[in-house]
Amino acid sequence: MRQITVNQSAADLLLVNQVLNGEDSSFEELVIRHKDYAYSIAMKILGNPMDAEEVAHDAFVKAYRSLKNFNQKAKFTTWLYRIVFNSAISRKRKSDTRINDLEEAQAIASHDTLPDEQFENIQREEYVKEAIAMLQPVDATIITLFYLKQMNLEEIGEIVSLNSNAVKVKLHRARKRLAVELGRVLNKEAVFL
Repeated sequence: MRQITVNQSAADLLLVNQVLNGEDSSFEELVIRHKDYAYSIAMKILGNPMDAEEVAHDAFVKAYRSLKNFNQKAKFTTWLYRIVFNSAISRKRKSDTRINDLEEAQAIASHDTLPDEQFENIQREEYVKEAIAMLQPVDATIITLFYLKQMNLEEIGEIVSLNSNAVKVKLHRARKRLAVELGRVLNKEAVFL
């Protein structure tokens, strides 16, 4: 698995150098490679698809404009995800938006035609997402980067501007808070059953 990451990182650096040498179309390839995860990071922090998409787009614009300042000894993804993270945190501070009730009702209604097992898996995933959304943005990001993106503590630390020991402590505490929030979500659901 580490070999794939090294190859991806080398490919990213090649594309970065092509952009720096005037081949702007190479940046489009970087966007294609990383847009989904940039969106995921923004979505975990903001919880609103439109805001997350806008933040991810803005982060790519910032990255393009700052590419000449990129330290090529670092991984491009870590640098980019830090831009996304910081942009999303800034947006979150400006306006604390929530997914409106209509979108949630539509999402729940769309599950009525699914088989029971598939519905239960989706429901379980929604409970976890809801519990993660209750965490502080940094905690939600650390949980997401560690478990879903499978980044190591050093990489996460670079993105969230913490040393790896601080990330380890925050991850431990975030897991405990996630368990508490998940318990609340499940208790809330049990009341309605």
